[in-house]
Amino acid sequence: MNLSRKPSVSLLIEHLRPQKRRVILLTVLLFGDIGLQLISPQIIRRFIDTVQTGTLETLMYIAAFYIGVVLVQQAVSVWSTYVGENVSWIATNRLRGKLAYHCLHLDMSFHNNRTPGEMIERVDGDINALGNFFSQFVIQILGNALLMAGVLILLFVEDWRAGIGLSIFAVVSMGVVLGLRKIAIPHIKANREASTEMFGFLEERLSGAEDIRSCRAVPYTLRRFYELTRNWLKKEIKSGYMINILITSSVIIWAIGNAAALGIGAYLYWETVFSIGAVYMLFHYANMLIQPIERIIYQFEDFQRAGASVERVTELMNIQPVLTPGRGDALPDGIFPVAFHNVTFGYVENDPILHDIDFTLQPGRVLGLLGRTGSGKTTLTRLLFRLYDPWTGSVCLGETNVRHANRSDLRNRIAMVTQNVQLFQASVRDNLTLFDPNIDDEHIKQAVENLGLSDWLHALPNALDTELTAEGGGLSAGEAQLLALARVFLMKRPDLVVLDEASSRLDPATEHHLEHAVDQLIGNRTAIVIAHRLGTVRLADDIMILDEGRIVEYGPRKALERDETSRFSNLLRTGMEDVLV
Repeated sequence: MNLSRKPSVSLLIEHLRPQKRRVILLTVLLFGDIGLQLISPQIIRRFIDTVQTGTLETLMYIAAFYIGVVLVQQAVSVWSTYVGENVSWIATNRLRGKLAYHCLHLDMSFHNNRTPGEMIERVDGDINALGNFFSQFVIQILGNALLMAGVLILLFVEDWRAGIGLSIFAVVSMGVVLGLRKIAIPHIKANREASTEMFGFLEERLSGAEDIRSCRAVPYTLRRFYELTRNWLKKEIKSGYMINILITSSVIIWAIGNAAALGIGAYLYWETVFSIGAVYMLFHYANMLIQPIERIIYQFEDFQRAGASVERVTELMNIQPVLTPGRGDALPDGIFPVAFHNVTFGYVENDPILHDIDFTLQPGRVLGLLGRTGSGKTTLTRLLFRLYDPWTGSVCLGETNVRHANRSDLRNRIAMVTQNVQLFQASVRDNLTLFDPNIDDEHIKQAVENLGLSDWLHALPNALDTELTAEGGGLSAGEAQLLALARVFLMKRPDLVVLDEASSRLDPATEHHLEHAVDQLIGNRTAIVIAHRLGTVRLADDIMILDEGRIVEYGPRKALERDETSRFSNLLRTGMEDVLV
């Protein structure tokens, strides 16, 4: 990857510009460190040459001065390391946050095609690889180039032959380094992709450990784990080989540099041009010349790693949502009707889930949405929430097409409670408020009371301070649904409520709580209730039955109940739970 490549440079500038003062301080510290390094060999040379003719007092002064310079140089080095790490963490955390924000605003189709493990590796693993790139790459490259220039200038001042000899060495060495710098990029990128695949596999299998064991899929899981491990190992070995080429080259360069310095020093000493102290100074400067070359090798090696990460991060940032923000049309005030006009949609091209869906739900009415698994019930509500856009037709709230509505307004006016409630490893309070510190306990308790859930809340071990483990451990499935209902009521006052099988996981101990909470939640609102329980359907004013993505029955609930030829009436007689699953 070329240093001047636009994504790398623009990414670097974008995330270092807000830290301009820190970057300037880091630059000053690094250059101060370079200056102090150049002074040290001159002091030692003076000490060695003074031994033969100087006094003990003079030697003591030189030694003390040298110790002082070394201490200051070490202090500057430590300070620059601290500032560099600070710059690195601030830059990477900002980029990590920006990348996470970007991913959260991408379409559901994007997330459906990627595992959580892959996204963790992209958002965290790739960003970690950019730490040194953000903090020190350009400064170290420039600083070490200046250190090399300073060494060569001082050598030319001492003797032109020493300057030319080590200049040739430096040019050849840099040519070798620059010729090798691109070797590792494809192998390191392949290695990171293999690790991403492994982490995605592990995240999925560990989260589904119960199903894997109950279905006796452990042998298959382990076999796949070994396959991915072997693939990762092969990529790691190839990547390591390529990196070791750079490391080995630095060792060879070090040996050649020392040999050249000793040879030139011996010749100049033989010609009585150099003193013993000058020979040592030449040897010291040769080693100092090797150090920046080694550091440049390391920086390019790190840049190889960062290059693959920059490419992956840039690739991810360039992915744009398929769903456009819309024109920002306002939704109608108050409770609004819901209309689907000849809607056809599917997740995979040429494989529609919904076929020509056409109906209107009047404002303030509750629709009971029924159908077998896979009939398109959840898909219909996702279109309403505009997680996807229909292939043909339109979804409207009042006269406003959701495709053109203000997305923020849309999400604030519609509340959705899904069957799978997402709970976090935090307190009940944080799970209810979604970590919003501006919502006080009184507001929380009032919302819980309005839903008739005060008894449920007080029954928890520590009420709002009850700590939940990962995935809501500590609550039953029914209690998790109650918390989700309270969360919706607390966060906003929706005009349209969608309950996607919210009672399907309800345990008998909390059933009466949920029924009362649902009554309160859908009261005086337009609502769509996907139901598997007769107790939930009783709330509906209208009933719609889907079969293979088509509306096969739609009408007022009471009328359908009385009509013995209707499908809904037949469901009530035969037992809806058995027929719809």
